[in-house]
Amino acid sequence: MRASCSNSAPTERPSDTPCHPARRHWLSLGAATATLGALGLAGCALPSAPPRPAAPPGWQSRLRGNTLALLGETHDHPELHQRRLTALRAAFEAGWRPTVVMEQFDTERQDAIERARSERPDDAAHLITRAGAARGWDWPLYEPLIALVLRQRLLLVAGNLSRARASGVVRQGYGAAFPPEEQARLGLTQPLPAGLEAAQRHEIDVAHCGGMPAAMLDGMARAQFARDALMAERIRAYVPAGGGGVVLIAGNGHVRRDLGVPRWLGTGLQNRTLVVGFIERRPPGVTPDTVAAASAAYDATVAAEPVDRPDPCRALMPPPGRPGDPPASG
Repeated sequence: MRASCSNSAPTERPSDTPCHPARRHWLSLGAATATLGALGLAGCALPSAPPRPAAPPGWQSRLRGNTLALLGETHDHPELHQRRLTALRAAFEAGWRPTVVMEQFDTERQDAIERARSERPDDAAHLITRAGAARGWDWPLYEPLIALVLRQRLLLVAGNLSRARASGVVRQGYGAAFPPEEQARLGLTQPLPAGLEAAQRHEIDVAHCGGMPAAMLDGMARAQFARDALMAERIRAYVPAGGGGVVLIAGNGHVRRDLGVPRWLGTGLQNRTLVVGFIERRPPGVTPDTVAAASAAYDATVAAEPVDRPDPCRALMPPPGRPGDPPASG
């Protein structure tokens, strides 16, 4: 089983409609970036995305000191998981001691993480059993990373908004998951620029193959903003007083500079942030302009050939000979 979206956390899908395969990543990224550019973000209440820092020779060289490394993923791609793990292992073995925040664990599971570590300090499988309650994740792909964090005795922090709380946000607004003071602390009470909201809605629509009911898009975008704001808050909360670093492990959609967690961090932390997308190579038919727009969402990218997976968009197509039927769920 893999996560429900290749570009984001497992999202609330009332009819269980499938998300796009990871190869649609380029189209989705390019379209959302173009939407942001067309609509403009003048006068927005949130801090604007900072200029991309000058890239040193190899993004791995920035995995040190007080860097906040937002490392994306294509959730079901074993090679990209391994390449991210290799980079982190080298940085940790060289002496980097960041806090590790993971989207894969719901914030309510933090106590379970601590209990599992006290019971079996080096047992990643035990920690996943005790704390990895969220459905939709291919946990064997994460076990080596969790084992590395345990061996290095690094702080492991749950970063995600649970499916149940996200469902409440979709249907009832931020108040369904956060009391007023927490909404203010997360930045959710600030008005969002129209361009950002439109781009996020479009991203979600593309991610669901155009099959998501239009009435759901506003709520789905709200839930995505809530997840990003919560992960940003987890990063802020665990930045060590001495200026140490933090690693965020999250879907490529969450780490994007134009739409994701960086927008919620505040300018002081944005200036310390490294954003790396772990993506599949451009499929045939995607234009160079789309590639350029998509790449601009990250400071660096790590690319691999696409994995072989069924196309979930086919489940949204009407049966042959019955073009008027509604799309199937699956």
